Amino acid sequence: MILDKFGLKDKVAIVTGSNTGLGQGICRAYVEAGAKVVGVSRRPSDETAAQCGKNFHNVIADLFSLDVIPTVIGETLEKFGRIDVLVNNAGIIKRQESIEFSEEDWDSVLNVNLKTVFFLTQAVAKQFIKQNSGGKVINIASMLSYQGGIRAPSYTASKSAIKGVTMTLANEWAKYGINVNGIAPGYMATNNTQNLRQDEERSSDILARIPAGRWGTPEDLQGAAVFLASSASDYVNGFTLAVDGGWLGR
Repeated sequence: MILDKFGLKDKVAIVTGSNTGLGQGICRAYVEAGAKVVGVSRRPSDETAAQCGKNFHNVIADLFSLDVIPTVIGETLEKFGRIDVLVNNAGIIKRQESIEFSEEDWDSVLNVNLKTVFFLTQAVAKQFIKQNSGGKVINIASMLSYQGGIRAPSYTASKSAIKGVTMTLANEWAKYGINVNGIAPGYMATNNTQNLRQDEERSSDILARIPAGRWGTPEDLQGAAVFLASSASDYVNGFTLAVDGGWLGR
């Protein structure tokens, strides 16, 4: 049955940034689809754990440093015995006029949003190859993977790079049965956009450009995340899917 291809029964997924927002929504969707989920977060993902139940395990790790990668991989294998899916969702943003943007804010964003994403993905891909099982990698990109934006130069750089790296890794790893794809969320009602949503003028300008007429929610991303993690997407490689209420088509 075609619907069986969308299931994640007995799959093991790592989802970074699991304590709130989009990551929390993806964790919940994966558990509902039958997967076991390891959520990675700087702070305890207690709310996510309560929503997901026994098939969720939380690893506390600060992805600013590459040093935590062996811990993430090791705890996942110790708890569930394998890895089938990686969702690189964790990310940070620093907002400032580019003319005043600091080296510290540049480096902090690129470390979390790009450097750790690449090397965590590399480590997971090595495990996929060791298992001889293939696997799924889903990188959370952004509307700023396609556009310049304003007042977020390091975030734009990191998310543009994520889209490019997604294609590169797909080119190299498809031969191992590893699918690397991305999701570019539109303007979502999450912690990262709280300041924008509270700015009446900016929020109004943004909503005027979204054909769907509303901010997105974590639930809006769940279908795409399940699809790209499932066998229904086995012939999808190197593509970044926009889930944006029509923003890019405007």
